[in-house]
Formats: sequence, C-alpha cells, structure tokens
Amino acid sequence: MKILERSIGAGHRPYLIAEMSGNHNQSLERALEIVDAAAASGADAVKLQTYTADTMTLNVRMPGFVIEDPKSLWVGRQLYELYQEAHTPWEWHKPIMVRAASRGLHCFSTPFDESSVDFLESLGAPAYKIASFENTDLPLIRKVASTGKPMIISTGMATASEIDEAVRTARGAGCESLVILKCTSTYPATPENTNISTIPHMRQLFGCEVGLSDHSMGCGVSVAATALGASVIEKHFTLRRSDGGVDSTFSMEPHELRQLREETERAWLAVGSISYGPTQAEMKSLAFRRSLYVAVDLKAGEVLTPENLRCVRPGFGLAPKHLDTLLGLSVGKDVQAGTPMSWGLLASPR
Repeated sequence: MKILERSIGAGHRPYLIAEMSGNHNQSLERALEIVDAAAASGADAVKLQTYTADTMTLNVRMPGFVIEDPKSLWVGRQLYELYQEAHTPWEWHKPIMVRAASRGLHCFSTPFDESSVDFLESLGAPAYKIASFENTDLPLIRKVASTGKPMIISTGMATASEIDEAVRTARGAGCESLVILKCTSTYPATPENTNISTIPHMRQLFGCEVGLSDHSMGCGVSVAATALGASVIEKHFTLRRSDGGVDSTFSMEPHELRQLREETERAWLAVGSISYGPTQAEMKSLAFRRSLYVAVDLKAGEVLTPENLRCVRPGFGLAPKHLDTLLGLSVGKDVQAGTPMSWGLLASPR
C-alpha cells in the first residue's frame, strides 16, 4: 500500500510516524517547531488529533468523567478539561500541514467524529488514523473508509473478533489500503505488556500490513517489532519532555527519534530473506577458513603425518574433513612447506 508516494510494506524500511498529540502545549509556534524537529529527525509523517472537548465528552464531574486511577498520569483530571488542554485547534491544522509539506513530511490526523473527518477532507488529508479507543466505533470507521484514503487502525484493547469487525467494516466501506497497529493502551506501556509476537500472527490473520503504536520508553520495542515484520512505527513526539504537557512523559525527544529511525532501518535491513551459504559480501572471507597445508618440506614418497600435514588458515587447501583420509598416504613429488594440500600432490597408486 501507499500513503501518497511512499510505499509501505516488507520491501521498505518502516514508515515512521511522529505523533504530536497535545505536545504543542497550546502554542502554534511550538507545534511548527515539532514539525521541523520531526522532519530533521527522520520521521516520514507527523500526526495530529482532530477533536474538540465537546465532541469527545461532556462538561460534567459525574462518576466516570474524572480520572480516578491513582496510577494514571492524569489522575484527578476532569476529562473535559484534559481534552481542552490537549486538543489541536482546528484553525492550526492548515498551517501545520503546510509546514509539514514544506519539510517533506506527510501530515494526517486521527479524527474522533464525523465532523472532524469532513474537516480533514476539506484540507486534503492524505490518510487517516483510528485511535485504539475508537476501534469499536464502526460508524466512524465506515465514514473514514468512505473517503477512499489509506487507513491506519490501532488495536489497543481489541479482541481478535473486534479487530476482525473493524477490518471487515473498513474494507466493506471502500478502504483498499489498510494498516493495523499492535498497541498497548497504557501510558507509558511496559515491554512485558507489549506482546509484539502478535504482529506476524495479525498479518496472517487479517491479511493486511501490520505495525506498532509504541507507548513504551526508548526504541527497543520498536526495533524488535521491526524484526518481526512491523511496517509502520508510531511514537509520541515532543521537543523536550521537561517542557511538560499531557503526553510528554512517554514521548520521544528529537535525538531519540533519530536513533529510532536509524535502528529500525538497521533492523529492517538485517531481516533480509532466508539465506544459507556465503553471501556475495562474504566471498572474500572464505580465504580465512582453515584448510590443509603441508607444514614442512617433503620429499617424493614421504608419508603424510599429523606433523607434516596441518589444518591452518588460510583456506586454499583441501577442507579439514579430508584429514583422516590423507594421513598415511604419500606424496608423489617434492613439496615445499606452505603448499596448500591438493589431491594432485599424492603419489599415484601402484
């Protein structure tokens, strides 16, 4: 599949998405700096989130509308206030997209309702992302699929049957270019809860490209996922975690994103294909294998022994596996020490 001109799949390094989310901290200038930093760090795309607090939740403090989990990064926060702080103002989308295009980046977004899809269509968004918390919102998936644009669906929390429903819904509504992302919806996620062994199974089960939406710290999980076939990697991105923000704690900084780009590309290159025997690059190294060499000067008729026939480097003589066969046989002519052993040095049988 492709997003604009960029092919995504096994024959290409992972497509790297820098998720801005709310890390702009309500500053357009900072949002544009994030775009510049993402481009300089090797991202392929920068991603936004398109919603308002009113399209996400209700402005009430009833049970369920305030985060009560003591382990949450946002414990005690009212959902409405949190979404007000984190949302990207809609009037910022166009200048962010223009800036991204000028830096050679794709820019697309996660819509959270039908009105945001319509808005993003008016801006010519090249692709869409469905967030994990919306992967069971089949009407939203149908709306996005109806645009005909490539769709990326995060699968955090989803059962196999729920993913199947989302995939079938997307395809049934016209989506021909689909990626699903293995995702763990905790912030941050721990490596032991990431279960990236699921990635090749997802590809086999759902018949589409599979990637990783990675909320873990560092780049180790993403590198391992690449080795397992992930063709898309998404990471939250900020200028500096110390600046704070709703997602800053588990977001990558520019130097870390650059490392992610380099290491996932190395992992992709290393996977290669099933191969045995020397590669073309290894051919010269064959010379440094051990082989059989005459170790002392020999006269015609002398018998080969462990003292005068040795297994050493380089590798231009007969292979070591022939040693036992050769011991006890005699040479048919004078042989100088350092001569690679060959069958032509043996005396002819009488």
